[in-house]
Amino acid sequence: MKLPINGLHKAFESRIRLGIMSALAVNDRLDFNTLKEYLEVTDGNLASHLKALEKEEFIGVEKSFVGRKPNTRYFMTKDGRIAFEDHLKVLEKLIKSQK
Repeated sequence: MKLPINGLHKAFESRIRLGIMSALAVNDRLDFNTLKEYLEVTDGNLASHLKALEKEEFIGVEKSFVGRKPNTRYFMTKDGRIAFEDHLKVLEKLIKSQK
């Protein structure tokens, strides 16, 4: 039996990137520390995965200050939402094909 995996996007193979996109799919914007807590990852690990998604233009970044502290917030771009939804559809098709 041939598995329908051709539509899976390589950018979402990592559980951390999948988690980032899932969190951003249901939240307009999330800051770095909130994502770090949700995903239970280190600063460096999260930063590298965010950078990879940003490079693909699947997420956007907003930098601001809260008081005197810098605050970095992330959001899913239109292209990111389309790519993520397409990825989920292929996963769903894959799961249904195994029943």
